[in-house]
Amino acid sequence: MLRAYNPCTYRLKIIIENNMKPRIKIDQVEPAGYKAILGLEKFIESTPLTKTHKDLIKIRASQINGCAFCIDMHTKEARKTGETEQRIYALTAWRDTPFFTNEERVILTLTEEVTMITNHVKDETYQAALDVLGETYLAQVIMAIITINTWNRIGITTQLIPA
Repeated sequence: MLRAYNPCTYRLKIIIENNMKPRIKIDQVEPAGYKAILGLEKFIESTPLTKTHKDLIKIRASQINGCAFCIDMHTKEARKTGETEQRIYALTAWRDTPFFTNEERVILTLTEEVTMITNHVKDETYQAALDVLGETYLAQVIMAIITINTWNRIGITTQLIPA
């Protein structure tokens, strides 16, 4: 009998088999560098980006990158500020649901293309984002996407474990 592939069980098995534990603590080993990244985060928090947009960016980029720590943190934060379970669960298949606004769809498309930068950001994606969001909001969205991707890379590289 074939068993269905369960990525969660597979990941847990790898963690247990590899005795995964956190590595260096960047904030302690290189506090100036960590502080610089926190500066980006503080900038993003000071912008008029909506909490919903920031949450969607953080969760979707973290899903793509496979950062369990960030997925755990940002889904909990999103729930606390009113994001629905339905939308969080559907985020990996957002294109196939009616749960997201046109503006959110533009932001999610851009988040995916910036996160998977090897494929580059398509001209159509950029133009749609510019048309829908305007230049300033688009710049802030791009900065938010870049910032969460930085945090994801720290979390994955240092093997941060969700609480």
